Amino acid sequence: MLSPKERRWSVRKAGFLAFLLASSLGLAQGVVFLSTQLRPIEEAQKMRQVILKGFSGQVQFVPEDYPVWLNRVLAEAQTGRGTVGVLGGLHGDFPPLVSRGLLEPLDGLYARLQDRGFPQAFVELGRMGTPNQQYLPWMQATYVMVARKEALKYLPPGADLNALTYEDLKNWAKAIQEATGQRRLGFPAGPGGLIHRFLQGYLYPSYTGSQVRRFKSPEAEAMWRDFRELWRYVNPRSTAYEFMQEPLLSGEVWIAWDHTARLKDALVQRPQDFVAFPAPAGPKGRGFMPVVAGLAIPKTAPDKRAAEALVDYLTRPEVQLLTLKEVGFFPVVRARYGEDLPEGIRLLAEAVSAQSSAKDALPSLLPVGLGDKGGEFNKVYRDAFTRIVLRGEEIRRALDLEAQNLARILRETGAPCWPPDAPSTGACPVE
Repeated sequence: MLSPKERRWSVRKAGFLAFLLASSLGLAQGVVFLSTQLRPIEEAQKMRQVILKGFSGQVQFVPEDYPVWLNRVLAEAQTGRGTVGVLGGLHGDFPPLVSRGLLEPLDGLYARLQDRGFPQAFVELGRMGTPNQQYLPWMQATYVMVARKEALKYLPPGADLNALTYEDLKNWAKAIQEATGQRRLGFPAGPGGLIHRFLQGYLYPSYTGSQVRRFKSPEAEAMWRDFRELWRYVNPRSTAYEFMQEPLLSGEVWIAWDHTARLKDALVQRPQDFVAFPAPAGPKGRGFMPVVAGLAIPKTAPDKRAAEALVDYLTRPEVQLLTLKEVGFFPVVRARYGEDLPEGIRLLAEAVSAQSSAKDALPSLLPVGLGDKGGEFNKVYRDAFTRIVLRGEEIRRALDLEAQNLARILRETGAPCWPPDAPSTGACPVE
């Protein structure tokens, strides 16, 4: 029987042998596509057997956990003998490679492909704060809003469903309550709900242009006052909701915000009953939180022309739609949604595209660099919500107290700022 230490060594040894095997295979099997995404066996099989089937060259798709992914790229850079041609990863996967200058600039490739309609906000993210294009957008997941069609007749006069403001949302929910006597707006504020992502990626950026730096700013105070006012028209059962598709289907809620994966069942089951649309905008823009995956080429790629061909292929509209259909990630280019796509998925896809390509789009990334303190970081936002909105505590006092917790977490992790906050030297400051 192996001891825990021996078991850990066996796992590391197996990983190293897999790395050597993958490297040797990569030399014989065209472009090695190393990815932190689509790791589950079913998704990886769909990638190999369906999505990559139309590529004219040979591809070896190698999905890996992030530490293995990163260490392989670093090891190849150190030896100067590269086998990996294309890297797929989340935005937050790339900073260690960018800071070491290990990625090939993709400005020329982007210039050739830009007419595909990449959202400008995502292109900017792909520059990673540098003058060059470090990665090209590959695919996205995100959070949007969905409403039952019976809610539409209460939409405020002149309001555009694809360009709502938070004031419009409040007036819409208020009109429904006044007409029906029911609070029909809903948020996933239950224990397993994602209300913290709404606060971090939607409300805060829309009002303050920030997720962290402006946490206790005057703009944040105004934001919390407005949200507390909005909450008067939110279904009181929201504090128990975890997935919004169920209350939407039952009619308990008529308007809701949530992750696309937690709205999907409602739209797939009854697409004729629902509309999907972007989240509202505030004074600073239309804050939203995309989960952006990108494609990069390491400087040690053995065949850069073949690597560029693969990036070109994966960002073609028809391949982006195939990716949506097979693995559920949404396109990052303009795409026409055909009849073969389920109607409910098409509704979600169009809302995702409208949100990311909006003129006032303000993407706010998932927290970066927090390690095992991600849960504590999320709790700060949920606790601020509980204090201010649910308990009615004085806003300034609640923000000052929670800002201390936020600053401690960032200080302990040393996490620098991430978009939409301006870059920082060292831990992101809470101002």
